Amino acid sequence: MARFTRIEVVLKMKETGMVPVFYHKDIDMCKEVLKACYTGGVRVFEFTNRGDFAHEVFAELNKFAEKECPEMILGVGSIIDGPTTALYLQLGSNFIVSPMMDEEMAKICNKRKVAWSPGCGSVTEIVKAHELGSEVVKIFPGSQVGGPAFVKGVRGPFPYASIMPTGGVSPDEENLKGWVEAGVHCVGMGSQLFPKDVLANKDFDAITKKCSEALAIIKRLREE
Repeated sequence: MARFTRIEVVLKMKETGMVPVFYHKDIDMCKEVLKACYTGGVRVFEFTNRGDFAHEVFAELNKFAEKECPEMILGVGSIIDGPTTALYLQLGSNFIVSPMMDEEMAKICNKRKVAWSPGCGSVTEIVKAHELGSEVVKIFPGSQVGGPAFVKGVRGPFPYASIMPTGGVSPDEENLKGWVEAGVHCVGMGSQLFPKDVLANKDFDAITKKCSEALAIIKRLREE
């Protein structure tokens, strides 16, 4: 069962402004990365369902998070169907993120009052997501669907839309400035936070530093 309500998830996404997106088949690597992000100020983290037995890795990671990173809201991304959604909810996922729209996933999450963020690429899909109970809508791939200009355009007629772009987001100020000024709810960020060389060298301090810097940039841009 989820430790955090969907309301808590949505509010924390907004408060911090960034959700790291990460997958690795090695549980020890996942634990170190999660801890490094937590130390850097991250409080919402998306583990992606990308490899074989990923659910087994998540199950152990979620137990670790509860003990070692008690304020971390851990969820799962790259979910594309109802059965997989149900599997991860059984393992305690606090939210579900998908690269696409699927009504069965929405129904399963809503029955359990768990936050669900479907991937959308058009205004019609975003409105449909709202209709199905999604509070924070993911736009994916962020840069390909139109980048910050798309978000700004959508929020003209739909100022209440809470949008999280994933894909095309990087932790540098120039990139983040465009998204923040467009009015995103938060941003999802993957490989830019976890370069291959950093992982290979197990330089987890570098990940902590990168997370801390990105969160500070987002906070400052919001205050300007």
